[in-house]
Amino acid sequence: MQFFDTAPDLDALICQGKFMDTQFDAHRHEDGKGIVIAVPYGRLYYAPHYFDEQAADAYLDYFLASHRDGQPINHRAHDWRDTDLDTVQFTNIHWRQDTIKMYGKTHKLPRISAWYGDNDCPYTYSGITLNPNPWTERLLMLNDELAKICKRRFNSVLLNWYRSGEDHISWHQDDEKELGDNPLIASVNFGESRRFLLRLCDDHAVKLELPLHHGSILVMAGGLQHHWQHSVPKQKKVLSSRINLTFRNIKNPSD
Repeated sequence: MQFFDTAPDLDALICQGKFMDTQFDAHRHEDGKGIVIAVPYGRLYYAPHYFDEQAADAYLDYFLASHRDGQPINHRAHDWRDTDLDTVQFTNIHWRQDTIKMYGKTHKLPRISAWYGDNDCPYTYSGITLNPNPWTERLLMLNDELAKICKRRFNSVLLNWYRSGEDHISWHQDDEKELGDNPLIASVNFGESRRFLLRLCDDHAVKLELPLHHGSILVMAGGLQHHWQHSVPKQKKVLSSRINLTFRNIKNPSD
């Protein structure tokens, strides 16, 4: 798959109604910023540079605003890989590094996370239960922007901070029972570009790779979470941070 360091012409992503050199049908979205890709059991909205650079920079600065010992941290120049986050005070986001038990041992997740949303939307995945922090103004602004694409608002968002290319997430599906059937997942990305991989559960030869750039949006819809897996693999040459926000709707058990 080809990667783009600058904003690509959307028509360059579509060739004779197909997405790049794949077998998947594609067409421009009505908003003029993204394309719609049809895949088995679902569809994707992909806008590689939905936000302009100035807006994307402002969001990244907001999410990583911090200080230590009373001194502000320049998050763009700071090497976060060996930083003890317990010594850092973050201005806007309550970042935390969760742990998971595997084969009787406890391991730190290879990324930093935060959970925000309505106060009745706890979320459980991989044995981790997250109780939401209250919405911030900037998160609500992103929710408003996504409503233009998705024609709905979301009641929660999971933030993942990949400090470098060593941070990653393995193959998985966002199909927890709290998300209901055919959940709509909207992903917003700021910072370093990272590879985003998808593969069909029943046939791993059917796959798709999308570069998620600074200011990009990706929406996964239909039955995709039940039939596809996705991952963000390690990229050792990537040294800078990436912030990923996945907006979703948590179902109330009484619904």
